[in-house]
Amino acid sequence: MHATIPISELVPGMFVDSVHKLKSDADIKLKSRGMVRNSAIITQLEADGVLELNIDIKQSQVPVPERYIKADAANTPLKPSQARYEIKADAVSDIEADAELQALLTSSGGNVLPTAELFSAALNQFEMQNKRLQLIYGNILGGEALQMHLVNDVSKEIVSSVTQNSNVMAILTRLKDKRGFSWRHMINCTILMTIFAKYLGLKPHVVEQMAMAAMLHDIGRSKVPQSIQEKATPLSDNETRHMQRHVAYSVAMVKEEKGITPLMIDMIVNHHERLDGSGFPRGLTEDKLSKAARVMAIVDTYATLTSDQPGMKAIEPVHALRFLLSNKDQFDAVLVQKFIKCIGIHPVGTLVKLTNDRLGLVMAGNEGSPTSPIVRVFYNVKHMHQITLKDVDLSATNDIKIVSNVRPIDYQINLSRLLQENLLV
Repeated sequence: MHATIPISELVPGMFVDSVHKLKSDADIKLKSRGMVRNSAIITQLEADGVLELNIDIKQSQVPVPERYIKADAANTPLKPSQARYEIKADAVSDIEADAELQALLTSSGGNVLPTAELFSAALNQFEMQNKRLQLIYGNILGGEALQMHLVNDVSKEIVSSVTQNSNVMAILTRLKDKRGFSWRHMINCTILMTIFAKYLGLKPHVVEQMAMAAMLHDIGRSKVPQSIQEKATPLSDNETRHMQRHVAYSVAMVKEEKGITPLMIDMIVNHHERLDGSGFPRGLTEDKLSKAARVMAIVDTYATLTSDQPGMKAIEPVHALRFLLSNKDQFDAVLVQKFIKCIGIHPVGTLVKLTNDRLGLVMAGNEGSPTSPIVRVFYNVKHMHQITLKDVDLSATNDIKIVSNVRPIDYQINLSRLLQENLLV
């Protein structure tokens, strides 16, 4: 099965069968058939005058946007769940019904498992972008100006990677590095924001703006004394005031930069505000807070709670979700529920204990059964040893269920190493 897409929609992981359309002044012949391995190939195709390409869907490792294959599938009957979505989308409001529609509302392909090749490519991209952010952040600490064009490039690369496979990118946010909290937080928030914004069905240009805001929202921390940021004990009142000034620093650093929009400024200045007025810097209440600012508050809080940093150990995702859910006076309850449905009750990359005394790594969610994800079983708890890897779809068995989420430290497990070892196979 093939689909014709514009060059602007081509992403690494797609298999190009042929060039469909060239610019009128392009007089070269291209060797076009093959897998797109990286963004440099796409840049070269654009430079060579390619406008449209024919994509082999079956050989591609990433999904082709649905709108480009509708024409080929026009005569294919809708599945029951699709037909229900078409008729009742506006009426659906409860968690279980929304969960059934998750695959239709996200770009992750629902319960598609990441291949080793895809994870390896994404990991390389992730680490490269992380190093670029580390360099940008380090330059600011050294007194240089913010290089907005570089930040914009990183943000767009992340949005593109999430479009290819949100499961893989969500897993990468689970990699730990407390020494690099500032730039890791930038990249993790950008990933989570992109996943959530796409889940909410926002237009691509809005998703890009929200991703950029997520990347920049804490850039002002670079102006806060490192002694305060790295303090392992609770901050004094004076130190807390210094830390809170990072919001004003962030706004001052970006507001005059080219490409910064009112939406981005709104998200940056208000990401620590809370519905009940208990936030900072202005103590705004819910009637003054936009939907975008509320989304930013949720993403920032979740990413912070699930990351190691000086003075605070990370908590497991399920506990971070419970925190958001239980603080309805501070966080938009409707958006929190949607965020939970978006990333899953058991988010990908988390560890779970099963009823058969096995540990499993959550690999993908099940849109129709959110409490029964697909897990990669790797450890026997009873005999305390590694076992042969096996992927188990918990929605397809009545014998095995999740008992609880577990902390890697409880079993002396290095989560970052575990993720890499169990996904690069």
